[in-house]
Amino acid sequence: MLRAILVLAAAASASAFAPAALPTRAARSSTQGLKMQDRSYAVPFLSRPPALDGTMAGDVGFDPLGFSNYFDLKWLREAELKHGRVCMLGTLGFLVQEKFQLPLPGFGEKLPIEAFFTVPTGGLWQIFFTLGAIEILSNNGRISPGDMFADGRAPGDLGFDPLNLSSDESALRRFELAELKHGRLAMIGLGGMLHQQLLTKQPTLEQLANFQPLQ
Repeated sequence: MLRAILVLAAAASASAFAPAALPTRAARSSTQGLKMQDRSYAVPFLSRPPALDGTMAGDVGFDPLGFSNYFDLKWLREAELKHGRVCMLGTLGFLVQEKFQLPLPGFGEKLPIEAFFTVPTGGLWQIFFTLGAIEILSNNGRISPGDMFADGRAPGDLGFDPLNLSSDESALRRFELAELKHGRLAMIGLGGMLHQQLLTKQPTLEQLANFQPLQ
């Protein structure tokens, strides 16, 4: 009796390590396809946010903080485009400021982060109110997520197209994606230049030409 029990126990233990039946090819393909569809293309180990369905230009499912679950997607895209445009101008301004300075009192500093603090207070307020006026007027006074696009305006479309690039629909799609990618790169680049100048107190081009690692 004891021998029979030991044999059955050994058989049960062996069966626990036996390979399970493999699913069919069709079942594997269906499961893998569903998993890939639900994953974020930008961050594959996270699920794709429901609002990011790929219809917007440059949508790669990147929203690790879940902003698209709480805010209007058009409003978020408008903010992204505006930040990108500002950073593209800022990146150019950082490089130009290093080589060319206005011959005016308070405008002779070639380090942009230092130049900011040499601008008279009145000039900074002028910039602040001018940007605020542009923001309000360009949206006809509508700046909240609930009413900014009530007239059907596309995010980032302020009617500014002096070269008439929007006449070709396919070209417009390419330009939209190009602007978005350049804006994202500029946001990263400008952040890098700001930190570089804060740490080294050197202008960007000067440091690139005489690069030395921090000790």
